[in-house]
Amino acid sequence: MADKPVNVLAVVGSLNRNSVTRAVIHYVAARLRARGCAVDVLDLQIEPLPVYSPNRTGDTPGFTALKARVELADVFLLGTPDYHGGISGALKNFLDHFWREFAGKLFAPVVASHEKGLTALDQVRTVARQCYAWAIPYGVSCAEDVQVQDGRIVGDELMNRLEMLARDICVYGRLLAQQRRADLADRELGFMAWLRA
Repeated sequence: MADKPVNVLAVVGSLNRNSVTRAVIHYVAARLRARGCAVDVLDLQIEPLPVYSPNRTGDTPGFTALKARVELADVFLLGTPDYHGGISGALKNFLDHFWREFAGKLFAPVVASHEKGLTALDQVRTVARQCYAWAIPYGVSCAEDVQVQDGRIVGDELMNRLEMLARDICVYGRLLAQQRRADLADRELGFMAWLRA
């Protein structure tokens, strides 16, 4: 089990065709693959979700396949633009569709922002906490035309930060996935006990 690849679902939470978020998520996905992770990219512009409704979610076309992708993931790399100090509606809508599937897993947010994106990063951490997930303890934000130009990452500072994020996703994603599997198989009381079948 130790050499099982970390499964990452990388979510592009921007509907902008020329999205900085998309460029950064694809860059990190490539770095994760280079480190041996299995990466599945969910681009919400290409694979849109209907607006979440608790009465209809499971009945929407393609939902069963998407749920399987979410369940397979050990880590969620979540990319969003900073819209008025918050995450995009597309990313929030994705997060609204699931919660039990996130428990015990790792969230790694990336925010495209001309500011630092702190409130958007905090919103992702709040969702993680409410869904019994873990979150990387730092945030990565990037600015269009400064650190990302024409869909390319420019400058060592952002590249180094994204390399650190890829490393930490691999390391902590693996540790949490192993512990999550052990907790689900164990009978010992722990915060994952409520999720056991």
